[in-house]
Amino acid sequence: MRIASVASALPEHYFDQLTVQKRLERIWAARPEVVRRLPALFANCGVEGRHFVLPLERYEELSTFGQFNDEWIRCALELGEKAVKLALDRAGLRPQDVDAIFFSTVTGLAAPSLDARLANKIPFRSDIKRVPMFGLGCVAGAAAVSRAADFVRGKRDGVALVLTVELCSLTWQRDDHSLAHIISTGLFGDGATCAVIVGDQRGADGPRIVDTRSVFYPDTEDVMGWRITERGFTLILSPSVPTVARERLGPDVHKFLADHGLKSTDIASWVCHPGGPKVLAAARDSLGITDEDLALSWESLRNAGNLSSASVLLILERTLQKRRPKPGTRGVMLAMGPGFCSELLLLQW
Repeated sequence: MRIASVASALPEHYFDQLTVQKRLERIWAARPEVVRRLPALFANCGVEGRHFVLPLERYEELSTFGQFNDEWIRCALELGEKAVKLALDRAGLRPQDVDAIFFSTVTGLAAPSLDARLANKIPFRSDIKRVPMFGLGCVAGAAAVSRAADFVRGKRDGVALVLTVELCSLTWQRDDHSLAHIISTGLFGDGATCAVIVGDQRGADGPRIVDTRSVFYPDTEDVMGWRITERGFTLILSPSVPTVARERLGPDVHKFLADHGLKSTDIASWVCHPGGPKVLAAARDSLGITDEDLALSWESLRNAGNLSSASVLLILERTLQKRRPKPGTRGVMLAMGPGFCSELLLLQW
């Protein structure tokens, strides 16, 4: 199985961190205890700017879960279509070549799901297999690639799309003043990514997927996730996330590599979901690698924020474009997310 191409579609609206902070300070002016915390919390996110699907003033015009979700469907469909078309074009494939689409999100709800709505806009075959995936959060980009690899493993001339669309800004709630929500307003951004996964009978010059591994950590369901109420998505974000990453990620990755006779020093490229500064630093320390090894993850966090499931594929796209490893070398793609869990992929370039 190979990753034939990756493409991103980012919204046109881009705001630096200070602009977003000042807007929130005005909105939350009646809560001085919140406003006082914003500068330090925003500075600690490690983000300089992010893409938003709407102009900042538009968010204040939305008040109900339904209104936010309607915007999510409209904007997600637009960005998803762009990402799919660009990824297929880069892979030299047509929509009619696609056998399956694995669609991931955790920031909006739709039934029919977005993949079905896209099938009415993009001329896929009528027998396309659709696999909508909801609830995996930040781990879902890597997990969906793993599931797509499982599919093409059984269909050697197969073509599978992995589409992730996360519009984190549309989970904003004016009346949520919790610490987790305030942090989220400084950390998360919007975007879509699409990867094309093909079987070994199809030509592609992207990395080969050698193996995948899923790791579930029992009794950690309160570490990260959503509590969905009549107001919308309320973030659950425990301070223990960096601790879990530091304690579990390294040992799990090292065991995964050891099963292939490899060590961390044998890995030429690390495609790591950025999480946030503390999570990324914890992953670095646990894996025993350097900031330079994670340079594209740090860059993505700084310039786009945390895009939840879309981030790891955005970093893979940047790896293909800017820091493509030498042929024959090994790489690892990894992410962690609600469950709590991790998803690991061993690549060969």
